Amino acid sequence: MSTDTLQIILALVISVVLHELAHGGVARLLGDTTAQLAGRLTLNPIKHIDLFGSILFPLLLAVGQLTTIGHVDFMYGWAKPVPVNPMELRLNGRAHPRQLMAVVAVAGPLMNFALAILGGFLLYTGQHLDFLAYFIEINLLLGIFNLFPMPPMDGGRIAVGVLPLPAARWLAGFEKRGILLVLLVIFILPLALEQVGIKFDPFQEAMGRILPWSENIILQITGHGSGT
Repeated sequence: MSTDTLQIILALVISVVLHELAHGGVARLLGDTTAQLAGRLTLNPIKHIDLFGSILFPLLLAVGQLTTIGHVDFMYGWAKPVPVNPMELRLNGRAHPRQLMAVVAVAGPLMNFALAILGGFLLYTGQHLDFLAYFIEINLLLGIFNLFPMPPMDGGRIAVGVLPLPAARWLAGFEKRGILLVLLVIFILPLALEQVGIKFDPFQEAMGRILPWSENIILQITGHGSGT
């Protein structure tokens, strides 16, 4: 396994673990002890490993890229979701399950954006620049991707929390199968169509524009001007 691949995996593990910890930590601050009692408020990555999302899916992505383009250009995965009981969430002693679940949901992407900013500041050390570049990009990718407005993605749960009740109920109905729809449209369908000569990859095209823009924003925020 190449050094680049190892650095990508390390950056991904750190990013997804802290993403999930952010969810659990905010839920705990709002009164829900579910994640704490499940032993999930920990930095131990083993506690957060999801067999498919943390191992099999990244492995499939890596093998697919190595066999087609000869190197790993893109890596994605996710940790086991931290358990949260919306009915236990309280603000000033009052329960607001939908709205407070949206607060818990937004904590994950915000953590990733904060980590990207941290990576930007760490560039000043002049150490491990390749790793930091991967770290910034992966956190931006995770933060942006998780804002996709389909449950159980964070963006979907945020939308459920802010939409009018009828629309929120309709959207919440995708909670159990939403991730399969997201993976189908974003990853599987483009690969399948490519095999028959059809280029359809709106996610990659969108990220090809959004990622450079967001990376430039991070560099500006951390005092690197318009880029390095």
